[in-house]
Amino acid sequence: MRCPYCGSLDTQVKDSRPTEDSAAIRRRRICPDCGGRFTTFERVQLRELTVLKRSGRRVPFDRDKLARSIEVALRKRPVDPERVERLVSGLVRRLESMGESEITSEMIGERVMESLKQLDDVAYVRFASVYRNFREAKDFETLLGELGPRLAEEEATDELTARRLREPGIDD
Repeated sequence: MRCPYCGSLDTQVKDSRPTEDSAAIRRRRICPDCGGRFTTFERVQLRELTVLKRSGRRVPFDRDKLARSIEVALRKRPVDPERVERLVSGLVRRLESMGESEITSEMIGERVMESLKQLDDVAYVRFASVYRNFREAKDFETLLGELGPRLAEEEATDELTARRLREPGIDD
């Protein structure tokens, strides 16, 4: 493994352990030339994936790019980083196990939106606004309309719970 500080190819592994979900091996490394310390992760890769872009270009699938786009959507949201890592790992596993070596960027975007919708509504709207290239406020209104029935249900449940906490005689 090349040292990210000095470029030396002679780095040493000091510690290895599985990640919390056992989907990867975390390795702490040290460079004997410059003394730099860094971490690497080793993951299972079922197949090489190629992404077919809307423009027709083909590019290699990049897990880190996927993770960055999800993290941007989740910026300043109260979501545990472990849940984000599980979401990314699950998405990659689903894409790899589809049996196709070439996947469209649309398919990836739709899968990300499905996952974010379950995880965090604000991140879902943020991601959708970039992915679907929103141009005006009506685009947001339409998307929020799709979330509307689910949000209304959650608000009603939250209001009922709050009322029960305020009024001790309801369930007694």
